[in-house]
Amino acid sequence: MSVKIYHNPRCSTCRQTMALLEEKGVEPEVIEYLDTPPSEDELKDIIEMLGIKPRDLMRKKEKIYKELELKDDSLPDHALIMAMVSHPQLIERPIVIKDGKAAIGRPPKLVLDIL
Repeated sequence: MSVKIYHNPRCSTCRQTMALLEEKGVEPEVIEYLDTPPSEDELKDIIEMLGIKPRDLMRKKEKIYKELELKDDSLPDHALIMAMVSHPQLIERPIVIKDGKAAIGRPPKLVLDIL
């Protein structure tokens, strides 16, 4: 059972999700995505596994979201993905992946659906 978590140790929700995984006996591969951001292809795969649009994976309250004018609805998905690759702080967190399925841990218990 290979489980990955895209994690920010400074985020309380990420820490709660990690604690939940550990409580369930899961030792995930931890990817600190701010230090090791996903590639364009990895991000596309994550978005597909989540079954969402790129904009739905973005943290819209981040300062860089406003600075890059990413609210513009005319921006193509590719531009949004590239913005997240270049500025990983835009990526919603935590993301847990297991066996081709993904879940955003907001709230943390949502990741239990894929375990």
